[in-house]
Amino acid sequence: TGNWLLIWSVTLLAHTAHSCPEKCLCHKASKTADCKNRGFTEIPARLPPEIQILQLQNNRIWRINQNAFTATPLLKILDLSNNSISSVALGAFQKLRYLQVLNLTRNLIHYIENKTFSFLPHLKELDLSSNSIIRLPETFGNSTGNITLLSVRHNKLQKMERILLESLPNLKVVLFKDNPWQCNCNIFGMKLWLESFLYRGGISDGIICSAPGVRKGKDLLKVPYELFGACALRAAPVPSASSHQWPGSEQRGWPKHGPHGEPGDGGRGGCEPKARPRPVSLRHAIATVVITGVVCGVVCLMMLAAAVYGCAYAAITARYHKEQLGPVRQHGTPEEKEPFESSMA
Repeated sequence: TGNWLLIWSVTLLAHTAHSCPEKCLCHKASKTADCKNRGFTEIPARLPPEIQILQLQNNRIWRINQNAFTATPLLKILDLSNNSISSVALGAFQKLRYLQVLNLTRNLIHYIENKTFSFLPHLKELDLSSNSIIRLPETFGNSTGNITLLSVRHNKLQKMERILLESLPNLKVVLFKDNPWQCNCNIFGMKLWLESFLYRGGISDGIICSAPGVRKGKDLLKVPYELFGACALRAAPVPSASSHQWPGSEQRGWPKHGPHGEPGDGGRGGCEPKARPRPVSLRHAIATVVITGVVCGVVCLMMLAAAVYGCAYAAITARYHKEQLGPVRQHGTPEEKEPFESSMA
């Protein structure tokens, strides 16, 4: 009896350690924990450590603690869609070294901090669509270069850092639809990147401008370069191979950015190019006026002289013709009188 009791206790403890949370369904064969539509407000505890798929969609989860997934290091697919998550703690996912798909759609996320998704070397699909994101960082984190699909659709993004996109060299699909993109200088780098991305065979749903008014509703790729004025001069130079550094390290040669990633132009956020001020010189202005007046005066005198000469020449010519042809018309020549007289006869 004592041996049976001991065996039963060990089995119960083992079962308790590896059992599903009370409201979840665990499928051992598929290594899946089905915890969707269960009313969770945080990540459930006591998840089986061997699971590879965790379904937590359609709950009321509002935060993700830093150590929420420590007990499930083998996760490959994590679905947190349709919850109430407003922010993600730094390092919340860093234990998930085998994670391939992360779905955070239909939440209340307003911003993503730098390196939020660090240490996810196998992450391939990151879906951030249908949130309220107003700002994305310059980097998602270390070891995120294998992302092939990124979706930021249905957010409140007005721009996106080109350096972030360039830190994802394996991107194949990127989705931008339904964001209030501001098609000014802040987005010029994205235009250049997107053209190169599509040329390399990438897939995108395009960027439709929401402002300024003259570009509202237009495809960014179809906005001529000329309409961006001096933006090309402000675009960051491409770093050389010898000085290239991945995001997260100091980038030399890139324009300085303010706390919200906007170009450091003295606090001016609009980024429409300002006209370059021209130096003013009173001496040069007076000289220009004098020279212009002299030239105009000479031209006028030449025109007046030509007019006087023309009038004089016309008068002399008229007088000459009058003096030469007057007597002839008055008396006529003998040859002219003959027919008249003969006709009278």
